[in-house]
Amino acid sequence: MTIESETTAAALSATQLSPNRLETLSNRVAADSAEQFTVRAPATDGEIGDVPACTERDVERAVERARDAQSNWAETPVDERATILERFGDLVLKHRAELLDLLQLETGKSRRHAVEEVLDVPLTCSYYADSGPTAVTDERRRGAIPPATTASVTKNPVGVVGVISPWNYPLTLSLTDVVPALLAGNTVVLKPDEKTPFIALALVELLERAGLPDGVLEIVTGAGSVAGPTLIDHVDYVSFTGSTETGRIVAARAGRNLIDCSLELGGKNPLVVLDDADVEEAARGAVQACFTNAGQLCLAAERIYVDKSVYDAFVDAFVGETRRLSLGTGFDFEDDVGSLIDGDHLEQVETHVEDAVDSGASLLTGGRHRPDVGPFCYEPTILTGVDPDSLVAREETFGPVVSVQPVPDAETAIEAANDSPYGLNASVWTGSRDRGLEVAREIDCGTVCVNDAYVSGWAAIDAPMGGVGDSGLGRRHGPEGIDRYLETRTIATSRVGPLDAPPGVPTSWYARGMVTLTRLQRRLPTAASVARWLR
Repeated sequence: MTIESETTAAALSATQLSPNRLETLSNRVAADSAEQFTVRAPATDGEIGDVPACTERDVERAVERARDAQSNWAETPVDERATILERFGDLVLKHRAELLDLLQLETGKSRRHAVEEVLDVPLTCSYYADSGPTAVTDERRRGAIPPATTASVTKNPVGVVGVISPWNYPLTLSLTDVVPALLAGNTVVLKPDEKTPFIALALVELLERAGLPDGVLEIVTGAGSVAGPTLIDHVDYVSFTGSTETGRIVAARAGRNLIDCSLELGGKNPLVVLDDADVEEAARGAVQACFTNAGQLCLAAERIYVDKSVYDAFVDAFVGETRRLSLGTGFDFEDDVGSLIDGDHLEQVETHVEDAVDSGASLLTGGRHRPDVGPFCYEPTILTGVDPDSLVAREETFGPVVSVQPVPDAETAIEAANDSPYGLNASVWTGSRDRGLEVAREIDCGTVCVNDAYVSGWAAIDAPMGGVGDSGLGRRHGPEGIDRYLETRTIATSRVGPLDAPPGVPTSWYARGMVTLTRLQRRLPTAASVARWLR
């Protein structure tokens, strides 16, 4: 592989990375295919380097290696697995400078947003290293007829897990699924997006340095249309993050194979500002909600509903905060908003904004492509008066674009927030915590943050995160994040032999006895009732 070129040098010039370093990472892909594909840097549209385009057979072999390694990994004591993951978290912090450079190089995001992503990984590692061992431990349950019978639940890894991760948060949205899968005793085959393979390769390298055995985490690179279907056909579980359209295809294929899946998909996330909100604080929160990672965030707000009594004050504050954002592609902490990922995505964002304006919407700020800053940079954009039938109102833009609309009251805001097939994340701003919680319970999203954009929900690693409706299936984070990778089985025993009428006892007597026993059992406390009593 040769990646020496003027465009490569230009793309790498602001980083501490070298073509040789990227070639070393690329060589970690075990592929027989001689075909390569080129990765480009959004900040310059220059070539970064080449990575193998894995064939279907390459994917099959990766799964075979993972399957061969799985039994030994599952037999490794869970505390040892946890120690490896903790060590990996330490290495991520130690090598954060290179990881930040790789993240910015492949995604074009600002460094401040890259830092959020890097820091998420060691926290996830520590959480599952601490809570995971308990989650995978067998549990005693109440038997059919205590104490004559017993019941226990065993928890075993599902086997080989396929993780298909996206380009927008290639580090955290890979590891937040990989880490609990590994802790649970599964092996993993990771398929990163073809736009962002190098950061995934760097993570695999660090995991191996932390002590992860060969074959426990395999990586395949290349086109999703080639590697994805083959991966789903050969693994025991699939975790996918991406668009709703592709998610439906993944779910259908997993269903045909009778394997389970978790899907975090698209969103058209609402942000609600109530009449008692601190508008200055809400405006700062809205900037974070809408323009983090140039809006290329599954949790980003794209619809804002503001009580009419504070609408003008909020809009003034929001527009002012937005205009103060700096747009740039520097590898330092000077820029607030970075680049879009590529030309195709830029075209989608431009199309949404142009369609909205043509349909009667007003531009309050932004709305311009900024090639003077970077080839795919686009200004943070605020629209008002958006036609409900326009593209920007109906479809996920996934860019730095948001619409703002006044509403007469909280009930109307809730109704508008729920008027979407998506249900991933929402944000509510209010001066009353109790009122915020009340409104949050009425919004149909998997996560709702009160007086925060999204961080308090995402960073609550002990709480489940995921979508409803067209935003996906399943949950990551929390105990639910590891439960999905475990196959539970019940083992029941009888201390009295067959639970049937004893020899010589008339059936009618046996039936009356069982009725009496059932009445007694209904009065026995369950674990849940004991827990409620203790509270």
